[in-house]
Amino acid sequence: MDYRKLFFVDPGRRFQLKDQDPDASPGLDSKAEGEAALAAAGEQLTHLQRLLYAEKKHGLLIVLQGMDAAGKDGSIRRAFTAFHPLGVIATSFKVPTLEEADHDFLWRVHPHAPRLGSIAIFNRSHYEDFLVNRAHRRLDDKAAALRLEQIRDFETLLAQNGVVILKFFLHISKEEQLARFKKRLRDPESNWKIEESDYTERVYWDAYMSAYEEAMAATSLPGAPWYVIPADRKWFRDVALMQITLDALKALDMKFPKPTVDLADIERRYHTAMLEQENKS
Repeated sequence: MDYRKLFFVDPGRRFQLKDQDPDASPGLDSKAEGEAALAAAGEQLTHLQRLLYAEKKHGLLIVLQGMDAAGKDGSIRRAFTAFHPLGVIATSFKVPTLEEADHDFLWRVHPHAPRLGSIAIFNRSHYEDFLVNRAHRRLDDKAAALRLEQIRDFETLLAQNGVVILKFFLHISKEEQLARFKKRLRDPESNWKIEESDYTERVYWDAYMSAYEEAMAATSLPGAPWYVIPADRKWFRDVALMQITLDALKALDMKFPKPTVDLADIERRYHTAMLEQENKS
């Protein structure tokens, strides 16, 4: 199934999150099928990461957004576990520090963009400044439009310099969020994740949905697409994330670069070294 087409946010069409089922799992009937799909896709992702690193013509930026407990951390562990850790840098963007707040909202983000040949994963991102302030009505329409224009310009800059951008909204229901909050509360090993803001921000749920709809409709572009991933079922969320990423990397048609040395000369030097070693033994 083409999840890139199915979950793509088309800015040319009317888009509302309430029309997207967070419990859907199209193309898969069970968790077992999902685990099999993850295993199969994982091997391909590992190979494509090697190509990405060797070719060094592209970087990959994966943006994960969603409400609290949507599964951003879990997605990094599960959907992208096939990536070699030395080629990936994951960055979590929390509330801006005092120094960060004294600069423009993109100042803290740009240094974490991926270099060519590498992968960057954003757990929350440059969208937080817009989403939080828009949901809390601290941005009027004019200021909101300016922020979104600046985000489009930033992402266009990255795309024009070889960065492939994939943006995912992990879509969970309000009921599923509360169920996950309960698990955190009951599990002593998860208590550390609990914050008061988990509950205060729930009051603004509808405002956040509206802010996400506005942001995605304005910034889902061919070079920086948004995908709304049904995330109530964690196993399906991971499959969809991995498959879309896999398809995007395949589309680059990457090739291993040609060697920069004379292989015939290296072959001779290898055999010479082997003979010297054998003569010494």
